[in-house]
Amino acid sequence: MNTVEMTVGEFKTRFSDALASVAQGDTITVTYGRNKRPVAVLAPPPAAPRRKLGLLAGKATVKLAPDWKLTEEEFLGL
Repeated sequence: MNTVEMTVGEFKTRFSDALASVAQGDTITVTYGRNKRPVAVLAPPPAAPRRKLGLLAGKATVKLAPDWKLTEEEFLGL
């Protein structure tokens, strides 16, 4: 994971390369003006948190009889 600094002009010219770099985990800081003042940071999105499947996950099980059937009307609530 690298941090790359680009001017606005360089960022516009190499936009596709910049996105590919971010997709690989790099962070890009876009700078502007003679003083190269940072105006934007482009980074990969944060990882999605893992969620539990419910309060009873791992505590309860459901078993259906082999001959259990549900009609389409019952499934659709008709």
